[in-house]
Amino acid sequence: MDLLEFEQKENSAITFKKEPIYPTMKNDFCAFKPLPPAEALEEQILIKSTAWPETPRLSSLIALEETSDPAHSTFTILPRKGGGEWHVGDQLEVLIEMRDSRGHAKKYGGDLLVPRLHSRSLGAGVAGQVVDHLNGSYSVAFPLLWEGDAEVEVLLDHSSEAISVQRKLNREQPDRVIFKSKFQSGSVSETTTCNICLRQDGRPQCNYTDLRSGEPWFCYKPKNLSCDTRMTHMRTGYKQVLSDEEKKLFQSNVNFEVFMKALGQANVTVLPQRQEQTRTNENTGKLGPSGYYYQGVWRSLDGTRVQQFDNYSATSQCLKGKTLHVFGDSTVRQWFEYFEALLPGYTKIDIPKPFVWDKANEILVMFRYHGNPFRNALLRVHQQRYVAHELDRLDGGPNTVVVLGIWAHFTTFPIELYIRRLQNIRKAVVRLLDRAPSTLVVIRTGTLQSITFSHLPVTCNGNWLSVQVDKVLRAIFKGLNVRWVEAWEMVQAHDLPNDLHPKRPIIKNMINVLLSHICPVRA
Repeated sequence: MDLLEFEQKENSAITFKKEPIYPTMKNDFCAFKPLPPAEALEEQILIKSTAWPETPRLSSLIALEETSDPAHSTFTILPRKGGGEWHVGDQLEVLIEMRDSRGHAKKYGGDLLVPRLHSRSLGAGVAGQVVDHLNGSYSVAFPLLWEGDAEVEVLLDHSSEAISVQRKLNREQPDRVIFKSKFQSGSVSETTTCNICLRQDGRPQCNYTDLRSGEPWFCYKPKNLSCDTRMTHMRTGYKQVLSDEEKKLFQSNVNFEVFMKALGQANVTVLPQRQEQTRTNENTGKLGPSGYYYQGVWRSLDGTRVQQFDNYSATSQCLKGKTLHVFGDSTVRQWFEYFEALLPGYTKIDIPKPFVWDKANEILVMFRYHGNPFRNALLRVHQQRYVAHELDRLDGGPNTVVVLGIWAHFTTFPIELYIRRLQNIRKAVVRLLDRAPSTLVVIRTGTLQSITFSHLPVTCNGNWLSVQVDKVLRAIFKGLNVRWVEAWEMVQAHDLPNDLHPKRPIIKNMINVLLSHICPVRA
């Protein structure tokens, strides 16, 4: 894999017209050991790949009237090149112009915009490609892939100023998710704070860094117990790290996750494809979306022939004799739960490793959470395993499927942590494919979500944070013999709201893509 040739092709990324600034994370309580030269170089390249434009310093701490305002900002559908009507195979281009709350044009970029072209009546939708011109204007391109109506929507997810706050928090407050562990010996128990980034405050610390992989984890040592009496891991809450001024940048229905208005028409009518024209993006390998919805069904543009596994019979026929190992967070536990509901087999709930066994068809589906950092309510320490170790335990082979969905719990930490975790997992994937090349490895990408202060704090789960880890995920595994489920686009393009845990219609489409990788149609 040559990361020097890494292209920001994916829809979760925003293309920049000029080189942005990419400051790295530095503080005195969250440091990482030096890497071997090749991995250190890769880490620097990956850090650069997550670069985002800097926002100029405002005239006051936060001058709200100078920040991006969706009520004054607009998008415009540009006329078709060459004039005339729109046809399937054309490309629809949209210009976005950002303004502040005084109506003044913005002079710099860095906003996180989420565009889609869709038709509710047709159950159709596709994600747009954004180019940031770094002067307050943005371009979006949509391929026209279906006949009939097509409406443009543009969501201002985060203003550039809000992103500056999130970036600062990741550098200065990487411990804003609160983790604790219970230590117990006999009738004596104590609970202390734990983290990868544990502040040096004079208290002794217990070092639980994994000896094989070097994955770090620390807890403050209990006053009356030894470090080897640690029993449980839990997430107990989130720190309130935003000032009153900073909170103004994350106001629902004001400047955070707000749809923008069109200047002129927001929709077009698409006529049938011209005889002499080929479909834009269809199996061409060019920059563009990896797929789209039509009549509620995901259609791939990357060459994958997506089949419909609509019932137990079709699913069990595909999975007969196979073992699925699902590793990751709750976003792939949803997949496990889909199979749990579908397969009429025996289920054992042994958190964090439940499994479903369909004896009649010899189908085994297993799930295990990835290791720390993990925001589960409660896990026993002996139940925690790092994914790289689990992969090294597998024999692999033509009846083994590995699913990886590892991203959502890493957004609050320095990106170096996520890079190193994935480097370790990639090594294990390479070892698995070397000893058993017929093993199928499938990776689920990150997902857009909707954030509220009352549930998942924007400081810990904002979509800009998800963009960063999603870029790294795609780059780390680029060039390996793995398959992908494009969860990001499948959420962005659907009419259902963005959701960390997508609703069943989207999950069903994801499962259809997964099963299509497991049981591909032979040409």
